[in-house]
Amino acid sequence: MTSPLFPLFADLRGRTVLVVGGGAVALRKAAALLEAGARVRVGAPQLLPALAEWAAQGRIEHLSGHFQPEWLDQAWLAIAATDDGAVNRAVAEAGEARRVWVNVVDDLEASSFHVPARVERGPVQIAISSGGGAPMLARHLRETLETQFDESLGELARLLSRERARIRRHYPDMAVRRRFFDRVLSGPIPSLLREGRLDEAQRAFGVALIDDKPDAPPAGSVALVGAGPGDAGLMTLRGLRVLNEADVILHDRLVSADVLRLARRDAELIEVGKQAGNHHTTQDRIHELMLEHARAGKRVVRLKGGDPFVFGRGGEELEVLADAGIAFEVVPGITAALACAAYAGVPLTHRDHAQSLRLVTAHLKDSTDTLDWQALAQEKQTLAVYMGVSGLDLLRDKLIQHGRAASTPFALIENGSRREQRVVTGTLADLAERARGHRVQSPALLIVGEVAALAQRLHWFGDAPLTDFADAPISSDTAFAAAA
Repeated sequence: MTSPLFPLFADLRGRTVLVVGGGAVALRKAAALLEAGARVRVGAPQLLPALAEWAAQGRIEHLSGHFQPEWLDQAWLAIAATDDGAVNRAVAEAGEARRVWVNVVDDLEASSFHVPARVERGPVQIAISSGGGAPMLARHLRETLETQFDESLGELARLLSRERARIRRHYPDMAVRRRFFDRVLSGPIPSLLREGRLDEAQRAFGVALIDDKPDAPPAGSVALVGAGPGDAGLMTLRGLRVLNEADVILHDRLVSADVLRLARRDAELIEVGKQAGNHHTTQDRIHELMLEHARAGKRVVRLKGGDPFVFGRGGEELEVLADAGIAFEVVPGITAALACAAYAGVPLTHRDHAQSLRLVTAHLKDSTDTLDWQALAQEKQTLAVYMGVSGLDLLRDKLIQHGRAASTPFALIENGSRREQRVVTGTLADLAERARGHRVQSPALLIVGEVAALAQRLHWFGDAPLTDFADAPISSDTAFAAAA
């Protein structure tokens, strides 16, 4: 190909399209053509059972036998999908003679048109072509785009299609009409559709059309988004979409650079990380920043490591927004206990070892007297301890003092799910010493319980768990930072 293909969406409703071939590829092509409303002819000596059933039902017309150029009579398009290259070429040559566009599956040179990879959301279609030369790349791009757009895009297209005439009457000037669309698409209607509130979205559209005030400042909003433990691949689809809509992103220190690279390129990034002993952005200041930017009409994302509602102070932040009358939403993230355990090969529950799971935060100077140590020390349960690197001695002593066996296994997971992940294992008796010996620092999650012993057998990500101090002599004065 010396020049790019011309992109085109064809209206095939009621128009005849020929598919030559009766196998699996022909079945896929015929199904897509039927969905587009085409009258499908399938020519082949034999058909797959599904195609034969369609022919019996009258959904397709079966031309029995080997390809004949006359099969192309009355056809608008043709697809050659046999496993015989000579037959496929004959279809292409006959189509050229009759000025019928022909796609030959897996034959770039013989094809006069190509079927693109597609992303479909109702009436909205995004077509991707590599010019026919790299179909796997087109498929990869399609899979990437599938994560960017949810099904509500189709509902939005249907709403705008229904209202097209009314919009044109209300805004006859093209430039004014374009600005109206910009306001609608950046306003609450897409979110309402995403949440399944179709009637409210329709009413909001009517209000926007009648009471449109172009000079009024836009309404701001805040989304609390869980970024997961670090691996960008663990971001939810909804979280990814919100990042790409954000004007301002207030992110924690522990949000990985890989996750931040997923954000909208022109978004303002503001780090509001906190670290034990170094709270360079206070919680009150974070509240002030959220309100300041939302009141300025910005779409704000408060991006938190893990999940905002699991030791992330998300509830406090929502209360501030609710009191201020700021619109908000919450996008859950994969919390550290789930992700770190999975990436370390530690099942949090197991029929033979643990029938319950407890999530605990270990800012021990604040919680020593409030935690139910008797309950935490019970056997046959798993403890997932957040933010506990600086308090391992006290944690160990309290658990053993209240009855947990000193031989209970542990797994300490540093930088869980990230390329630099390390897992240190041992028993509760030597927990603090092993952590010091390997100089474990935050972010790190501690798992205590019988299931932690499975890390040795079931690890699959990164290096095998560390079990000795050969490469890291114990140093009693090693400093540790607690996870924020």
